[in-house]
Amino acid sequence: MKFTLKLFTGFLFLTGLISCNNQPDTINTDMATPVSVLAVKSGSIETFITSTGTVFASQEVELMSEITGKYFPEINPKSQRSFKMGDQVKAGQVIIKFEDKEYENSIAFDAKQLNYSISEQEYKKQESLHKKGGVTTRELKNSEISFINSKYELENAQIKLAKMSIVAPFTGVIVDMPYYTVGTKLNTGLPIVKLMAYKNMYMEINLPEKNLQLIKNGLNVNITSYVFPEDTLTGKVTEISPAISTETRTFKCKIQVNNLKLKLRPGMFVKADIVTQRKKNVIVISKDYLLSDSRGKSLFIVEQGTAHQRHVKTGLENQDQIEIVSGIKLNDRLVIKGFETLRDRSKVKVIK
Repeated sequence: MKFTLKLFTGFLFLTGLISCNNQPDTINTDMATPVSVLAVKSGSIETFITSTGTVFASQEVELMSEITGKYFPEINPKSQRSFKMGDQVKAGQVIIKFEDKEYENSIAFDAKQLNYSISEQEYKKQESLHKKGGVTTRELKNSEISFINSKYELENAQIKLAKMSIVAPFTGVIVDMPYYTVGTKLNTGLPIVKLMAYKNMYMEINLPEKNLQLIKNGLNVNITSYVFPEDTLTGKVTEISPAISTETRTFKCKIQVNNLKLKLRPGMFVKADIVTQRKKNVIVISKDYLLSDSRGKSLFIVEQGTAHQRHVKTGLENQDQIEIVSGIKLNDRLVIKGFETLRDRSKVKVIK
């Protein structure tokens, strides 16, 4: 019985040994790592100096009542209703009228206009007679003085008459318009309309003195509002102060902002990226795709199912992007996902 058990045990050992000898000498443990790739393309890159500030209207005025009179808002031809806050107006357009017959009669505009016409004719007549020797020089000068005085009187009457209307001095938007009951008699010095023109805006920023040599008039600026972060507007550096503040060690810079679609509103807080350098038709990638080690910066590209680590030389960079000067070429398949655990010549499986 013991002999049989030993024989059976020996048979099992021999069978296992033969089975092991039939296994391959090595076991392939190199598993393909799933990665996502992106074809390398050329593009442009910009370097910025970033600051923030408030944008202001290029033109702003608050129009006050200059006479005592009854208040009557004019009709907006676009909306066919009285002008109100938010309406756009054109330069020279009448927004409000005042009525005061006593004031209007005191101006005596028609009489002054007629007096001007008579004085002009008389002066021309005296001038003609003087050339023929019909009147003295003194008579001619007296006639000229009467003509000039009538001209000034007419101009003053026109100025006084103009005070009966609130007229837009420039094309813009009504940003404030206090409510007054139509027909109410208002006194002088009351706020009537606040008008702003903000198709062109400006902002003032303070930059560290180390940037003084980089900032030049005419540099392009990308303007981003925190209210509309997806919309980027353009601007230009227009003024640079040569003086450095001893308290903040900064200098003042003024930027003009193009706001033709009126997306920005006066008083908004915005970000300004001043473009100091720009390159076109270069290889640009996201900084997120780069690895750093003791040898420098590197990335991975895929060729025939194998990931190859490439050490690269870089150029311009900003917050999100970086220029690749050498190390990869156009149309290389750049690994953008799954590269963190790769090694040079790792087997990979490309997935979308």
